[in-house]
Amino acid sequence: MGFVTELFARPRPQEEVRYRTALALLNAMSNSDRADIGIKPADFPRIAREMSMR
Repeated sequence: MGFVTELFARPRPQEEVRYRTALALLNAMSNSDRADIGIKPADFPRIAREMSMR
């Protein structure tokens, strides 16, 4: 029973906060900004995950 309590009581990892921030940043970019660096919306989750790991 202690495992279940620990699972729900522990704080969220920092990577998740950074992932959400990176994803919001990518979504906030204009279409011309995305075209300049060659990012497509389908790549957002992968790129945000890479950004959060740094």
